[in-house]
Amino acid sequence: MRVLLTGCAGFIGAKTAELLLEQGHTVIGIDNLNDAYDPKLKQWRLRQLQAKSQFEFYQGDISAWEPTQQVFEAHLPYDAVINLAARAGVRQSVENPWVYIATNTTGALNLLELCRQHGVRKYVLASTSSLYGNNERPFREDQPTDRPLSPYAASKKGAEALCYTYHHLYGLDITVLRYFTVYGPAGRPDMSIFRFIRWIAEGEPIQVFGDGLQERDFTYVDDIALGTIAGLKPLGYEIINLGGDRPVSLQWIIETIENLLDKKAVWQKQPMHPADVKATWADISKARALLGWAPQVSVEEGLRRSVEWYLANRDWAKEIVLP
Repeated sequence: MRVLLTGCAGFIGAKTAELLLEQGHTVIGIDNLNDAYDPKLKQWRLRQLQAKSQFEFYQGDISAWEPTQQVFEAHLPYDAVINLAARAGVRQSVENPWVYIATNTTGALNLLELCRQHGVRKYVLASTSSLYGNNERPFREDQPTDRPLSPYAASKKGAEALCYTYHHLYGLDITVLRYFTVYGPAGRPDMSIFRFIRWIAEGEPIQVFGDGLQERDFTYVDDIALGTIAGLKPLGYEIINLGGDRPVSLQWIIETIENLLDKKAVWQKQPMHPADVKATWADISKARALLGWAPQVSVEEGLRRSVEWYLANRDWAKEIVLP
């Protein structure tokens, strides 16, 4: 296949690009390399991809129509578009909601319109478990998602709605994937696992929002990338959860990292943010049925790989600026 992949230097995007290339596909990658978090991580991921044939990279912002149109039209045709470009993070979206709407909603619209104009039939959108808010667990795709708790969740809800509109009006085949707390090597430094590993390894106090008993359905990045690629199959219009199906508490995560590093954490508690949800848990029965997908990497194994990556790259990873 020939795939346009946005957000290709991002955490999930880079792994998805890597696996697509390993499977023999051609990847046209777009990323604006923004400074939402330390660009050194994005540049490290991008270098791994640029060493591979069948990969072309263009720096661009999908929220800007004309530059996106130019890159899109310069490399036609495509078999599919995978839109992983996003501003992510609940708390940051409260501080600057405008950039979230621009990238996550307007950017999604720009790509949908280009698919319509040029006859690209398949579109995959990365969405989020944040849409479920404090719904009853495990979260099912048919639960209401019309009360988002953050601008981030609202921006993704807008993108999902536009996807259905373009499916209804123009017959685009669209798979919306709701990701659940993705982690792994070279992960985002604004997320808890990267931060906990870094802080504990370097003997710095860890910042914990709330009491540490809140639960997340952590999902390893390779599993998410494989699920994203599985979403390329023709499905009409579907929203599908991709999650680890095993919620664990932040306290458990911290204790496991302590054991892996053989160091104790010094807790520094912060108030729970009102935009944060208390717990997540994905019902993945739809992913099993439609995609033949289920997570393969346990949280214990995923944490071990994440710690190993940090220690192997510690000379520069310890200098990454934490948002």
